[in-house]
Amino acid sequence: MSTVLAPSPSTVSRPPLIRWLAVVAVMLGIFSIVTTEILPIGLLTSIGADFTISDGMAGLMMTLPGLLAAIAAPMVTVAAARIDRRLLLCGCTLLLVIANAVAASAPEFWVVLASRVLIGITIGGYWSIAAGLAARLVPPESVHRATAVIFSSVPLGSVLGVPVGTFIGNIAGWRAAFVVLGVVSGVVLVLLAGALPALPAEQVLRLTALRVSLGRAEVRTALLATFFVVIAQFGSYTYVTPFLEQVTDVSAATITVLLLSYGVAGIAGNFLGGTLVGRPRLALGFAASAMAAAMLLLPTLGRWEFGAVALLIVWGIGYGGVPVVLQTWFAVAQPNAPEVASVLFTASFQATFCVGALVGGLIVDRTSPGAVLVCGGATVLLVLLITSGVVDARRVDQAG
Repeated sequence: MSTVLAPSPSTVSRPPLIRWLAVVAVMLGIFSIVTTEILPIGLLTSIGADFTISDGMAGLMMTLPGLLAAIAAPMVTVAAARIDRRLLLCGCTLLLVIANAVAASAPEFWVVLASRVLIGITIGGYWSIAAGLAARLVPPESVHRATAVIFSSVPLGSVLGVPVGTFIGNIAGWRAAFVVLGVVSGVVLVLLAGALPALPAEQVLRLTALRVSLGRAEVRTALLATFFVVIAQFGSYTYVTPFLEQVTDVSAATITVLLLSYGVAGIAGNFLGGTLVGRPRLALGFAASAMAAAMLLLPTLGRWEFGAVALLIVWGIGYGGVPVVLQTWFAVAQPNAPEVASVLFTASFQATFCVGALVGGLIVDRTSPGAVLVCGGATVLLVLLITSGVVDARRVDQAG
C-alpha cells in the first residue's frame, strides 16, 4: 500500500506472532476506548434516572468526548511530535483507566461529564496514532489485513462492549459497568507495554501540515462525506435505546440482544468494507444506502421486534465498514503524510460525532426517538451525492 510508511527494521526483525500480537494490542486499546465512549448509549436511561435528568441532557455524555477528541487529535499529536508512539499510546490508555474510575465513583452528573472530558483527550491522542499504525507493525503485504483487524475494534465495541456493559449495568448498576471497563483498560495497558516495539516518531507533525492538507480537493471531499455520515449515525444511534423502549416496547434484556445483533452485523460490515477499501467511494456509497434504509424504515417496521432486529442488522452491516473506509479515503487523499491523514480522520470524525449526538438530543427532547431516525436517514442520503460525484470539492474549486 503506497499510502503508508514502511515498517521499521526493528519491527521487521520481530517474529510474525509478536507482530500480530502488537496489532491485537492496538486493536484492544481502541476497543476499550470505543466501548467507553459509546457505553452510555446502552445505559442512557438508567444514568439519566439516577441523576434525574432528561435523555437529551444525558446525551451530553456522548457529545463531550467527541468535542474534546476533535480538539485533542491535532493538539496532542503536535505537542507529542517527538515522543515515542508506544509511550504515547500507553499514556492515553492510563488516562482511560483513570476516566473510568472517575465515572464509576461520580457523586454528581457533572463529575461524570468531567470523566468524559478525559475520554475525549484519550480518544484524540490514541486514535490519531493508532489509526494509521498498521504499516509500522507488519510487512507491506499485510497492511490491509492489519488495518481491518485494528478497525474491527469499532464494531466489537458494539457487539461485545455495549451489550455486555448494558447487561452488567442492568444487573449490578451502571457504575459497575465502568468499573469493569476500568479493569479491562488496565489489562490492555499492560499488553500494550509488553507487545509494542519501540515506535519513535518518524514525522514531526505541525499545524501548517494540516492547513496544507486541507487545500487538497480530495481531502475536503472526504471531510464532507465524513460530516454527513457521522452526524447521521450518532444523531440517530445515540438514542436507539429510548426508541426500542418506547416504540418497539421491549425489555432491557431484549434491548441487549438487539444491540448485540447490530454489533455482530457491524463486524461483518467492517471486513466487507475492508475488502472494498481500494474503492472508498463505492464502499461508502454501499454503507450509506444500508444505513439510510434502516433509519428511514425503523419508525414504521421497528414497531415489531422482528422488524427492529432485521433493520438493526442492515444498519450494522452498513455502518460497520464506515470507519475503515473513511480512514483509507483520507490516507489515499494524503499519501505522503499518514499521520496527517490519521489526525484529519480522527478530528473530523469526532467533531461530527459530538455534533450528531448534540443535535440528536435536541430533536429527541422536542419530538420523539422516531423523528431522530428519520432525520438521520435523510441526512445520510446526502452521502450518496458525494460518493456518486454529484457533489465534489474539485467541482466547487472549478466553479470558483
